[in-house]
Amino acid sequence: MDNQIKINDNGPLAVSGDFQIMDAEGNEYPKKAKVYLCRCGLSNKKPFCDGSHKKGGFESSPRVTDGK
Repeated sequence: MDNQIKINDNGPLAVSGDFQIMDAEGNEYPKKAKVYLCRCGLSNKKPFCDGSHKKGGFESSPRVTDGK
């Protein structure tokens, strides 16, 4: 499986593939094939998404631009 980070509209980052997530002290979170990382800052399960963005009204839908 290729490593991928997908930015979901108005929601979390979907991370899949072979990756590690570590805290600031270098402790590794349990490995999973896919995780959803919070972007809104409202989750009670940080760094993981718990769906709080829906109630919090988080809006962000970035798109790739050609750099012009």
